[in-house]
Order: sequence, then C-alpha cells, then structure tokens
Amino acid sequence: MKNPIAKTLLAGLAGGLTLSFVMVLTFRLIGFGWHGGGILLNPSFQSRKLIAVWTQIEPLPLVVSHPMQIFLGLVLFGIGHAFIYQWLAPAWPAGIKPRAWRLSGLVFFLSFLFWEFFTPFNQFGEPILLICLELIFWATIAIAEAFAIATVCEWKPGIKGKSV
Repeated sequence: MKNPIAKTLLAGLAGGLTLSFVMVLTFRLIGFGWHGGGILLNPSFQSRKLIAVWTQIEPLPLVVSHPMQIFLGLVLFGIGHAFIYQWLAPAWPAGIKPRAWRLSGLVFFLSFLFWEFFTPFNQFGEPILLICLELIFWATIAIAEAFAIATVCEWKPGIKGKSV
C-alpha cells in the first residue's frame, strides 16, 4: 500500500477490531459471563459498589446499554494507537515483534494500568485479586491489538519474513 495514511488507517481498523474482539473474549465471556454469571460480577468476590454500577445504577454503562457506541469508540482508539505507532516506531528496533511489544507496553501502562488503579481500585473498592485478573485481560488485549497494528504497518508485499 503506497499511501501511508491509508495504511495507518487500515492498521488502526485492524487494531480496533482486534481490541474489541479480545475484549469480548476476556471481559464478556470470562469476566462477566455471557449472561452475567462471571467472576467479575459475583458478589462473593466483587465489591457491591462495582456490581451496582454495572447492573443497577441508571444509566447503565454504555457498553451494556448501547454497545455499538463503545465498539465504534474502540475502533477509533485503535486508529489513534496506529498513528502513535507510526510516529514512534522509527525510533524502535525494526520488526513486528520488537515494535509490537513496545506498543503493547505503552498502551497497557498508560491506559489500562492507570484505569485499573484509578477507577476499580480507587473508586469502586474492587478486590486486588480481581484487579489482577483484569490486568491479565488488559495485557492480553494490549498485546493482541499491538501485534495487529504492527503486522499491518510493517507488512511489505512480496517480502516474506523480512520484518518479523
């Protein structure tokens, strides 16, 4: 792809879709359970305040009441992450793996770790073991998104194995 903006947009789209898909696999299927019976909403483990925010206090979070808005927002975050990648990647070692690991660390530390500290820990009183589980989910999400972005950004047609 000769247009670098189009390639970055495509990488961001791939990253955002990957982020959304892995978020459904981790938080929705494992954490909350498809019908709400997961560990992250279990009153035996979870703070009652956090459960109330997700299930009782109106308005419910948009991810529950209007998930398409959040899905589109996550795709936009993926596009933003791809532009950040294109900006920083020239200063990083060449190749998909070293660059993807750096992007995933950056996104995880500056977004997800901060979020878990400031909101579930600080505001909702979520137990530390559940925060650790969520950090594993977030790390998985950050890694998957970063590898999707790096793969598209580093892909060069006709050159096999050169950018890995």
